[in-house]
Order: sequence, then structure tokens, then C-alpha cells
Amino acid sequence: MFKFSLKPKDKKFFVLFEQGALNAVKISKQLKDLVYVWEHVKERVGVINDIEHQGDAITHQIFEQLHRSMITPFDREDIALLAHSLDDVVDYIHAAADAMLLYNVQRPTDKAKALVDIVVQAVTEVEKAVSEMYDRNGRKHLLQRCVEINRLENMGDSVFRLAMAELFDDSVDFAGVIKWREIYQHMESVIDRCEDIANILEGVAIKYA
Repeated sequence: MFKFSLKPKDKKFFVLFEQGALNAVKISKQLKDLVYVWEHVKERVGVINDIEHQGDAITHQIFEQLHRSMITPFDREDIALLAHSLDDVVDYIHAAADAMLLYNVQRPTDKAKALVDIVVQAVTEVEKAVSEMYDRNGRKHLLQRCVEINRLENMGDSVFRLAMAELFDDSVDFAGVIKWREIYQHMESVIDRCEDIANILEGVAIKYA
């Protein structure tokens, strides 16, 4: 059975992690809307920027709580790693959106749409896994989520490699290559960080089984 012995103040960590994970889902869906609709780009990126700031505030609260707590529900190192990785997910999503605005891309590519689909799926699985961290019967489901996140990361790698190959096939548009390479890398980094989170959660689940 996967269960933590929680004191009321210990629950604050899980509440904050859930808030951070939900915020990550929210920003990932905003990125998908941006890529698929591609209208009012500046305003949509502004919304993404605001959500990123909300993520920063949640991360700050987690570390503030960590510094205040003598006893934590699981290893302090894992709490810090999880907080950093969730923050990175949000930051890279923001970076992808910001780059599209900054570089004034004409329209998102099909590969950008394929990558953002995987981003949303991976971040959604992360949110579900985080919500199951302190569920009495959540260990099995959590580990299944981790496997699914790893599968999505492999899918993301495949799409990223295809996207990069397409870019360099069109070597006449050097500016486009530079712009989209950075955007694709940001999107891939989101999925990579989701895998990092899966590995952290899996390690915590095993430690406290």
C-alpha cells in the first residue's frame, strides 16, 4: 500500500504540488490553443505569461514551506527536485510560446502541432500522477502513469527527430531553421521534464511502498 503518514501541515506540500501540476496542465492547453488556432497571438502569449508567473508563485511557496518544515512527508531532496521539474515544465512551455511570438512565425508547422499534442498528454499524466501521490491505493496507478509518461517521452523524441530532419531538408530557409529548431527544443524539453517527474515519483513510490 502506498500511503504517507501525513500531519496537517505536511499536506500543504501535496496541495501545492497539485496546484503546480494543475497550473502546468492549464498552460499546456493554452499552448495547444495557440498552436492550433493561431489568432490573437500576442494576447494568447500574454495569458501564457500570466500562468507562468502563477507557477513561479507556487514554486516559491513550496520552497518556503520546505525551509519552514523540520519534518517532511518524503525526502527534502525529492521535494526540491519535483518542485524544480514542475517549474521547468511551465517555463519551457512559456519559452516555446514566447519564441513563436518573438520570431514572428507565420504559422505553426504540422510537427509543432504533433509535439504540442504530446506535451498536453504528458503534462496531463503528470497531473494525475501527482494527485495520486498520497492516495491510499494510488501506488499502482501512479506507477502506471509513470510508464505512460515514459512512452509519451519516446513518442516525443521520435516526432522531434522527424521535425528536425524536415527542417534541415528545407535548408534554403536558414532563418526558419533557427527559429523552429529552438521552438521544437523547448517543446521536447517539456516532455523530457515530464519524464524526469515520472522518475522522481516512481522513486518516491518505491521508497515509501
